[in-house]
Amino acid sequence: MRISQKIAALGLTAAATAAGVTVGAAPAQAALYGGQCGSGYGVVNLIDLPDSRGTVYLTYNASSGKNCVVTIRENPGTATLMEAYLRRSGTSSWVKDSGNFTTYAGPVYVSAAGSCVDWGGTIGTASKTRTGTNCG
Repeated sequence: MRISQKIAALGLTAAATAAGVTVGAAPAQAALYGGQCGSGYGVVNLIDLPDSRGTVYLTYNASSGKNCVVTIRENPGTATLMEAYLRRSGTSSWVKDSGNFTTYAGPVYVSAAGSCVDWGGTIGTASKTRTGTNCG
């Protein structure tokens, strides 16, 4: 599923939830962000990992000024290496959740109001990182 389709699906799901309507997710949407970061966090960016392994979600909570990252598998199964990592751009220390998981890695949090963030995730041997994004 393309990024624009996932973001559109997130918007539809959020609107339906706010209206009290249950929306059935298609199999390709089964791994959409499901609130793993907690209340008040909304998806602001995402990275699709190769071979439909899964998606890394960057979320933000405007009330707390915190970003959160979670990596979610498209098809949960046998535990495999998964990571979710995040840092304020320009710092050297990553906040990371790394281990053998069946469904998702994270959440990890960083206070970054007014700053850019570096973030990414890993599932198996597929890993992607974005740097200097979502500034402000």
